[in-house]
Amino acid sequence: MAKIWKEKINTIPLFIRIPIIICTSILLLGMIGYAFILYGGRLVVNEENLVLNAATTIETKDGEVIGTLYRENRHLVDIESLPDHVLDAFIAIEDKRYKDHAGVDFRSVMRAVYKDVVAMQKVEGASTITQQVAKNLFLYNDKTWMRKTKEVMASIYLERNFSKSRILELYINSIYFGQGAYGIEAASQLYFSKPSSDLSISEGALLAGMVKAPNSYSPIHHPEKATKRRNVVLEAMEDAKLLDTKQRLHEQGKTLGLSSEEREDKPWVDSYLDLVMKEAVENQQLSINELKRGGYRIIVNMDEKAQKIAYNQFQNGDYFPGNTNGVEGAYVMMKHDTGEIITAIGGREYTLGDLNRVSVKRQPGSTFKPIAVYGPAMMQENFKAYSLIPDQLMDHNGYQAKNVDGNYDGMVSIYDAIVRSKNTSAVWLLDQIGISYAKNYLERMGISITDDGLAMALGGLREGITPKEIIEAYSAFGNSGKTVQPTTINRIYSQDNELLYQMETVEREVFSPQVAWDMTEILTQTVQDGTAAYGEYSKAIAGKTGTTQHPHVNGVKDAWFVGYTPEYVSALWMGYDKSDADHYLTSGSRYPTELTKKILSEIDKEKALVGEFTKPANVNDLPKPIELPQIANVRASYEFSGLSFVKGKITWDGSADERVVYRVYQDNPGVDERIGEVTGTSEYIIDHVPLFQSSRYYVVPYDPLTKLEGDHSDKVELSFQWNKKIGGL
Repeated sequence: MAKIWKEKINTIPLFIRIPIIICTSILLLGMIGYAFILYGGRLVVNEENLVLNAATTIETKDGEVIGTLYRENRHLVDIESLPDHVLDAFIAIEDKRYKDHAGVDFRSVMRAVYKDVVAMQKVEGASTITQQVAKNLFLYNDKTWMRKTKEVMASIYLERNFSKSRILELYINSIYFGQGAYGIEAASQLYFSKPSSDLSISEGALLAGMVKAPNSYSPIHHPEKATKRRNVVLEAMEDAKLLDTKQRLHEQGKTLGLSSEEREDKPWVDSYLDLVMKEAVENQQLSINELKRGGYRIIVNMDEKAQKIAYNQFQNGDYFPGNTNGVEGAYVMMKHDTGEIITAIGGREYTLGDLNRVSVKRQPGSTFKPIAVYGPAMMQENFKAYSLIPDQLMDHNGYQAKNVDGNYDGMVSIYDAIVRSKNTSAVWLLDQIGISYAKNYLERMGISITDDGLAMALGGLREGITPKEIIEAYSAFGNSGKTVQPTTINRIYSQDNELLYQMETVEREVFSPQVAWDMTEILTQTVQDGTAAYGEYSKAIAGKTGTTQHPHVNGVKDAWFVGYTPEYVSALWMGYDKSDADHYLTSGSRYPTELTKKILSEIDKEKALVGEFTKPANVNDLPKPIELPQIANVRASYEFSGLSFVKGKITWDGSADERVVYRVYQDNPGVDERIGEVTGTSEYIIDHVPLFQSSRYYVVPYDPLTKLEGDHSDKVELSFQWNKKIGGL
């Protein structure tokens, strides 16, 4: 058959045969080319590029946006949310026949070619909206001679596989509007401070006109050119029968109507934003790259007013005592019943990318005592708030702790040991309960340490702990014995507004409600009269100070105050990032204590904080400490009841505290005899006193909480002939 066909072709004259072969080849090549263009678009189109990068917004529960993360500042919108007149403006100026062509407008191409030939230069483009989408999404880095062909191929592919509405949606979300704004929503917010769904006819026309040259037609930098270009768009809308003449004239008569608000610089939120990003990475497996392109909406627990107050107070250098400049600090505050972090300051002038000191381990000093020693000890039956423990220099297999003030009371209650921050007592008690027992409690509070020495009672740790870790531990005292896990993120929504994550309070039961309440009472006293008495705050607060000695000089390395109110728990650290002989604090925990109280006082002015701690149900009150008096003005006298019945009466000046017990002793040769006691009164009646025999007596105050006696009074003599005071013991 082929042979016959070949013979027939050979019979055709050469001058006819050659044109036939050429035409056939051209036709065949054209068909192949057409098929390649028609079906080769899939080789150009990268489906991943159809998923546009979108900015992630971080906002408070009140809806206040405090930060955005993006590669391109774009906020995607559904085309259905846009007014028709906005879409009409883009179609009128960029692609009048958009709804009719199949991706490439050959009529416009021929018109553009004709005008270019007549003018002998390129004067008119012919790219459709679909072609612009193809170029922007798939060919933005392509500089080859085949680029236009690829653009056509991709355009045809898009038209064959996506609706006109979807392509137009890609277009209005992808185009650049200058000033870093990608997509119509970002542009609308930038230039008019409103959502794109609220754009007017003239505003939509202005944005549509910017597409051709966003910098040249910037309404901010070139308002006259922008106005002329807007009016051209309005005329195009009239030509396309999308506006009548009256409407067009009315819109052209308007000003640009810009409302480009100057974006407020918010340096106070950077520390918090850093924690949010780290939490998203660690707990939600959302990488920074994903956050910058995924268009998430993250609702956070930050209280913007409290955050700003803390930041502003950190700028006051009077609170940061150092031998040289550069004293740093960190502050974190959370709701102790939910775990919501409302404030975080990672440094005095923190900016994103800096060292966030909220998450840096430091030596906690005496702030560690309540969580590592006293809280765990009070969970045992034999150690309660008024149990007596030693306060004296002791050797513990070569380790000896000393009190900072150099004073030792011999024996002291746990209550008083905490309030006065006794080092010797804390070390002794840790030795009694056992290091492994204490570390087990720390693990339950979210603190894992490798230390196994008694120095941990005083916060002497190899690595230390972070401010964020210590507020989790202290939350147990304010939350009826249960710790809560700190968190910055409240909710996360996807780009499609689907709820991806909802915060849940994570609690761990550590202490009994009774121990937590007892510790709250003790730490409240610590703030009122103990080591944390510095500064002013008019409402309820409990807390503990901590100071660590500098390893190289006679100065302070770390200064802390960890405290809690009926609602919040906070930790404030200050010191230098680099500890050497040239960098040390000139004062200790006084300053973080004062600064914390100042921050709370300022927050209280903005929103009233709860004034008092509320005792949980089924928990007993912890009595206030009893201060034993010095007994003075002891007197003795007789009282007569008939001729044969004589009584003695001992009186004295004691305490206004009616809980004080007074023990009356008779001075005898050898061992004195306690003849009786009274509570809350300053006299004692001795029955059946011999009338003509003298005796000596003295009074001793007694604390029924600690079971400790105070100092003896002077002795007084009871005698029929005279009553006289004898010198003290």
